[in-house]
Amino acid sequence: MLGAAALIRRCAASGFRAAVRRPAGPAAVLQARCYSHGSQESDEEFDARWVTYFNKPDIDAWELRKGINTLVGYDLVPEPKIIDAALRACRRLNDFASAVRILEVVKDKAGPHKEIYPYVIQELRPTLSELGISTPEELGLDKA
Repeated sequence: MLGAAALIRRCAASGFRAAVRRPAGPAAVLQARCYSHGSQESDEEFDARWVTYFNKPDIDAWELRKGINTLVGYDLVPEPKIIDAALRACRRLNDFASAVRILEVVKDKAGPHKEIYPYVIQELRPTLSELGISTPEELGLDKA
């Protein structure tokens, strides 16, 4: 091991790369990184996984928020059937605020694609009526 003074002299003379000892012998082998170790999940499997998650009869408020936060982290707008399951979970928990927040998040995730949010609301209209959930627009939250 190099002493501190020798290390400083070596760095000053030839830069920090020379201070790191390299093993003698053949050049290092470059490794390829494989970030995906499993099979790719299809859209149907993804939707089914989230619908199953939100349809758990014993889901609690923390699990609901955790699921929504994870879902929002993906680069997508959730399918109406996933949002339907999440809204039904909110109803089982009597959590009106989370239900409205889910709809706000869907509108935000749609971003500049103005046709997505009306489509989602159109698909969810029967569920919203059944559960007695108002949209953020009906509550006047879009004018804030």
